[in-house]
Amino acid sequence: MSSQLKISVAQVSDKGRKKSNQDFHGVSIPDEPLLTSKGIAIALADGISSSDVSQIASKAAVTGFLADYYCTSDAWSVKTSAQRVLFATNSWLHAQTRQSQYRYDKDRGYVCTFSAMVIKSTTAHIFHAGDTRIYRLHDNTLEQLTEDHRLWIAQDKSYLSRALGINTHLELDYQSLPVALGDIFVCATDGIYEYANAHFIVNAVNQHGDNLDQAAQDILDEAYAQGSTDNLTIQIVRIDDLPGRDANEIYQQLISLPYPPALDARMTFDGYKIIRQLHASSRSHVYLAVDETTNSEVIIKTPSIDLRDDPAYLERFLMEEWIARRINCAHVLKPCIQTRKPNYLYIVTEFIDGQTLTQWMIDNPRPNIEPVRDIVEQIARGLRAFHRLEMLHQDLRPDNIMIDSTGTVKIIDFGSTKVAGIVENTRPIEQSNLLGTAQYTAPEYFLGEGGSTRSDLFSLGVITYQMLSGKLPYGTQVAKARTKAAQRNLKYISVLEDDREIPAWIDDSIKKAVHPNPYKRYQELSEFIYDLRYPNKEFLNKTRPPLLERNPVLVWKSISLMLTLIVILLLSRHPILE
Repeated sequence: MSSQLKISVAQVSDKGRKKSNQDFHGVSIPDEPLLTSKGIAIALADGISSSDVSQIASKAAVTGFLADYYCTSDAWSVKTSAQRVLFATNSWLHAQTRQSQYRYDKDRGYVCTFSAMVIKSTTAHIFHAGDTRIYRLHDNTLEQLTEDHRLWIAQDKSYLSRALGINTHLELDYQSLPVALGDIFVCATDGIYEYANAHFIVNAVNQHGDNLDQAAQDILDEAYAQGSTDNLTIQIVRIDDLPGRDANEIYQQLISLPYPPALDARMTFDGYKIIRQLHASSRSHVYLAVDETTNSEVIIKTPSIDLRDDPAYLERFLMEEWIARRINCAHVLKPCIQTRKPNYLYIVTEFIDGQTLTQWMIDNPRPNIEPVRDIVEQIARGLRAFHRLEMLHQDLRPDNIMIDSTGTVKIIDFGSTKVAGIVENTRPIEQSNLLGTAQYTAPEYFLGEGGSTRSDLFSLGVITYQMLSGKLPYGTQVAKARTKAAQRNLKYISVLEDDREIPAWIDDSIKKAVHPNPYKRYQELSEFIYDLRYPNKEFLNKTRPPLLERNPVLVWKSISLMLTLIVILLLSRHPILE
């Protein structure tokens, strides 16, 4: 196998018997690194016959998709990237109609059907709205992969039920499927598939396997000869090469740079002067250094000596800088842009003059609620920066959180971070989902399940609990609960203490954030943060003490009044005889 994805593509379009061609199509095959990180995009749009401006919609949809898709973050999954672009395109087309003379007649506005396919690594991602079609040719059979979005009101009359530009909200079909070497896909408008039958299309492709352009032209000519009255557009895509199992950009870096030597204080290393070692563990060695070019303090992180023969570890190590460069947030550690070509394998980041959250908790064993809220809110802002890029930190713990001299909280260490856009690529190294620290790891990871943003929320909830109590909400039992039944039996230990002024609703908020079932936690980080600061009525109603405890005098007065009224009522019905 080749180390790169390669395709052959043929495209042909004609106005047919119409005055103008309202179809539009395109293919984008980028160079590296976009070829690996984003894949190859194929798009096809068909304007509606009732509109004189739909060809503008078709062109805008295809050209916009092929350009804007590659501008999205390479940390995003294909699905997220494509949907963001198409939702924006749909909004723009609908707004154009609303601002035009056709605002009250959407059938004459900026509307088009749309089908697109993104081939990334060994997977095809299909996006579809309308009645353009995508087929896969398999075993001499033409398999339709998309569904026609048409509403039939009579045998010969139908309307589009979905398309770009019809409504403010776009309903978009999505599916993904594995691709194999030699797979052939056919994209066509209704002017083609309604007149050139499947048998002819299959034969044309098989007959001209070495000349797909000729096959596409023959299919178009056949549709025209059979009386097609519509525009005609067809695309034929064949998979010629797929990435090999070891074709991973990060993996290639593992063998391109030598490991750094042992570093000591006062040593000059790659343009940096080592000041002292700050931390050493089985995962990495961290040094304070001075960049001799800028005279600024930096942190240098080198791979662990013990794990240098572990490719999975080295891949995660290299991912840290890749991740840091893509997150721009005051509450996330930022990398230092190196102006010199590195000669060794290491990472350079900003120096944070401060302390870890672990040390802060040692210094503040019984903190007030307000500083805890402030720290948790800043951590949540950093986590949201990860989540917006479809990244899961997966190892949120006090040792991975720094508080600098200004009180700014920063998340550090991204060695366990999961990136959706990278996971989609063929990965050369098998990795376990369980990468974090057991005390702070969400229960679902111990079941072998993949994490979600709620998994990071669980870790944040545990940290919040620990800051207030110095303990863990389930003790050490979470790591031992490796079945759903065992997790259902986990008992939450209240954070409330007799000698601490912690409101009961705070405890309920934390309890919900660290629920063993991820679907019973908060859906969003913002909900948890809000409930830590403002009492949730649901918790207040549940935890409110009975009236007898809150106001016993009022209770007994009320009881006395009721008894008095009963006595008066009885006396009025049975007067005393003299």
